[in-house]
Amino acid sequence: MLFHYALVDDLISKEEFERRVETKIEECGDLVDEPTAAMLVVGELGRQHVKIKELAGKSSLFSFFGKVMDKTEPKEFDRKDGERGWVATLLVGDGTGTTRVVLWDEKAGAAGDIAVGDVLEIIGRHPQKSTTEIYALALRKASCEITCSLPANGSVAESLSTDPVDLDAILIACEEPRTFNRRDGTTGEMMEAVIGDTRGTARLIAWVPDLFMNILPNTPVHITGAKPDRRSTGRAYSLDEKSSVAVTDQEITVPFTPISSVSEEGVYSIQGDVKEVKEPRSFTSRNGSVSWVRNILVSDGKDDVKVVVWGEKALLPVQPGDQIEVYHATARPGRFGGIELSVGRGSSFHVPKEESRPIVFEGTIIAGQGCTFIDNGTQRYLIDGDLPHGVEMQVTGILSGNRIIAEFSQPVDLKAETLLVQIRGFIEEL
Repeated sequence: MLFHYALVDDLISKEEFERRVETKIEECGDLVDEPTAAMLVVGELGRQHVKIKELAGKSSLFSFFGKVMDKTEPKEFDRKDGERGWVATLLVGDGTGTTRVVLWDEKAGAAGDIAVGDVLEIIGRHPQKSTTEIYALALRKASCEITCSLPANGSVAESLSTDPVDLDAILIACEEPRTFNRRDGTTGEMMEAVIGDTRGTARLIAWVPDLFMNILPNTPVHITGAKPDRRSTGRAYSLDEKSSVAVTDQEITVPFTPISSVSEEGVYSIQGDVKEVKEPRSFTSRNGSVSWVRNILVSDGKDDVKVVVWGEKALLPVQPGDQIEVYHATARPGRFGGIELSVGRGSSFHVPKEESRPIVFEGTIIAGQGCTFIDNGTQRYLIDGDLPHGVEMQVTGILSGNRIIAEFSQPVDLKAETLLVQIRGFIEEL
């Protein structure tokens, strides 16, 4: 009875709960036992058991049944206050999905008595700023049966193991390396990428960006020493100095999800035609920098889905009728109903008709809000790098869509005929 009272201890007293349970047993003519009566009382108070897919709701406390699919043994660790603690993790599922259940201290000891295949009744809550796992407040074995399988959308880890693995995948997209600050005050470089294989897509963080030096998108690679990140939404891996990346000649096809199968949570890759597109809007991010966002409606001929594109990806040229590909996008309920796929960091937005190719381009550097262009009066491209505004530059690099990844740049003298072409171009825009 105390197990179920934990679900409603903020609503009624323990004495009142026990009284209601006894009353419920009497009303049912002693046809229900105490746990069943307690569940009925909890339900009448609005705290019913939920399915795992409903754990993303706004409730502060959840009660649900889950079948144990994987587990870790209790592990001892040191807390910041110097005390010793214990932690263990369960991967549980039902017919609607899976989630990680974290057991702390004395509850971690219960992991030794739990076997893969057991069905548990769990009461718990989310940790702050996370909906991908549950901290268990109470749990016990249940007698019900649950049939479940791993979801196809990659919304959770396939197991709890963090041992490094080898991957054969295709490099879908690479971000530019960026600097980060370590805890000891030193700086380092890291790079994010999106990869795909026959199982779907994954986010990749390389703490050694040189691992992907001179490897272009759409290149098949063999990766060794990829460490799984089990706390991430969707598949995710990290690479360090012990990892390696080598180009291969394998043919790898990354599957797409039909738009009709996209739900309000999970990570998906879709393809379709642009049905509607809005102009990019600028906004100020939390760190004070200027960024961009764009809303696009994509159709696969049968169903539509809203796609929200963030950052420089929102500046890629897209118009109705274009075929696009979206990789590793996170689904969420839309602000005005329906479902949205968010394409930001860790995702890729691709227009297949625009292939990457070498380019030598000369134009004027124009620093915009949150982005930099190079413009020759008739053509304009986004360009990476810290280049001075207003200077005529010649850049050598790779053109990917509407973006030049500069490998070499040098100032050039501005010729009169070039200036006239740029002036005419600006006048036409006005």
